[in-house]
Amino acid sequence: MEIKEAIVLAGGLGTRLRDAVPDLPKCMAPVNGEPFVSYVIDYLQQQGITRFIFALGYRSEAFIGFLKEKLPLENYEIVIEQFPLGTGGAIQFACTYARQKDVVIVNGDSIFKTDLFYQADFHFAHEAHCTLALKPMKNFDRYGAVELNPDHTISSFKEKQFLEKGLINGGVYILNVPAFFDRFLPEKFSFETDYLQKYYDEKNIYGVISDGYFIDIGIPEDYSKAQTELMH
Repeated sequence: MEIKEAIVLAGGLGTRLRDAVPDLPKCMAPVNGEPFVSYVIDYLQQQGITRFIFALGYRSEAFIGFLKEKLPLENYEIVIEQFPLGTGGAIQFACTYARQKDVVIVNGDSIFKTDLFYQADFHFAHEAHCTLALKPMKNFDRYGAVELNPDHTISSFKEKQFLEKGLINGGVYILNVPAFFDRFLPEKFSFETDYLQKYYDEKNIYGVISDGYFIDIGIPEDYSKAQTELMH
């Protein structure tokens, strides 16, 4: 089975990038003359995605013209939250527009070049409710860590702390939409804290490891790094 549909979370305020991009949502920050989210779309298309749902919030009007030029109108949907819903609320809202039972979810301000075909095969083979792509990282304190059991179910989520090595949640998920809606969830919540960390030990939530390229432009240093690393 193939997954053809992706939700792109693109409603972030980008407060830490405000000096570099004062009037734009974070994922619209220019990288070599192109909005960062354009690179996210290109990567997803290379991985077989043909339909996009953009979950927007802050300065959503900044996306309209760009998307009209980037994608055919029939290939994307825009959903706009009227007040901040958190990552979980944004995903829940966007999922109501999904046409497939299983969708890819990514952040519009980061790229993790995992193999979505492999991740999807694993997801379906294990009848997973959610499959996370995990990135091996060394000497980090900016991200929490994820630990796996031998069968690739999640054994724990660790709070942010300095670690010499570990696996981080790369923010690329494959989600089974009906299973997600099986659980009563509030309108506004964190996907990471109130869904993954709360239910990982009682739901079919798995992690697959990928050492693909990863960048998150949430801080000015990495935004600057993206200008050269994404040049090609």
